[in-house]
Amino acid sequence: MQRQIETLQTELEAKELEFTSGGGAIKIKITGAGKFLALGLDPEFLKEDAKFVADTLLTAIQDASTQAKEQNEAEMKKITSAFQMPGLM
Repeated sequence: MQRQIETLQTELEAKELEFTSGGGAIKIKITGAGKFLALGLDPEFLKEDAKFVADTLLTAIQDASTQAKEQNEAEMKKITSAFQMPGLM
């Protein structure tokens, strides 16, 4: 099982996920392991009110992080659920 987890962790580190927010104004690229790779912002979006831009950007980053974590946990659960003993969890 340890070997499978290590293999999965390597795969998740290499897997790139892309999330968009704000109607495509914000594009975030993150690995399946949660490392942020890139951030793209539509120039028109940057013309909006600074507080609106900051709030929208923060929400988009939090959402991308949460989604990457959920995908990571779902993949890990596939491996670990096969090794759980009945009655222990």
